[in-house]
Amino acid sequence: MCAALLSPGLQAQPAAPAAPCDKPVYLTFDTGHMGVAPLIVDTLRRFDAKATFFLAQEPTKDGGQTMDDKWAPWWKALAEQGHDFGSHTWYHDAWVADLPDGRFRFRRAAGEQPPQMVEMSAADYCDELKQPARRFAEMTGRPMSMIFRAPAGRTSPALLAAARACGYRHVGWAQPAGFLGDELPSDRFPNQALLEQALRRIKPGDILLAHLGIWSRQDPWAPAVLEPLMQGLKQRGMCFAPLHDHPDYAQWMRKPPESLAMERPRKLN
Repeated sequence: MCAALLSPGLQAQPAAPAAPCDKPVYLTFDTGHMGVAPLIVDTLRRFDAKATFFLAQEPTKDGGQTMDDKWAPWWKALAEQGHDFGSHTWYHDAWVADLPDGRFRFRRAAGEQPPQMVEMSAADYCDELKQPARRFAEMTGRPMSMIFRAPAGRTSPALLAAARACGYRHVGWAQPAGFLGDELPSDRFPNQALLEQALRRIKPGDILLAHLGIWSRQDPWAPAVLEPLMQGLKQRGMCFAPLHDHPDYAQWMRKPPESLAMERPRKLN
């Protein structure tokens, strides 16, 4: 266990009753190099905000991986605080093309690793979605929701159908407001400009996307933008909710994973 990661603010505590939230926005974070992850979670705690995290097994700045034994206590504490979690695929595989034989081509790239092209069947992709859930259960003793976010948001109708047959529903983000810009180069998209743009665009009900650390951004987006962004949205009467409160996902996320895996794709939205 890494004691430095489990700061007093991250220790698991009983969840207090949430205040009514009639103008919610939904903060979601994909894994990244994790260098700013504890700072992001500390910011969420200070705003009494719940978020949703999409997990892949990615390289971290300390030379490990996002779901290795060092980070396991951190994820467990986060789960006990009432956040939501979904799959981001195991190897961070971004869809490239549907193949004539029914398989799919992906660009496998995470962190600063050289990208490679891989091909998978629908069954292979199903396992790719389930592997983060298996590891999450090992780390936390809790099930991961049957939701996923495709790396880079890249999908096709055939890929989404394969995921639905496997019991998974895709979660994107509001366009264009939900893309918070932390993946963009900081010399052309400085933090202040991203903050001002987000405050202009975001409206209640939007799903927002950021990451737990982006390797290529020289001026880190988090927590420099996250705290004033949350403060600005709060001053506009907005509040922060996990996806299990979202009207499009609430019913889905209440179902047991086993029942979702048995449903036919035609029944899914």
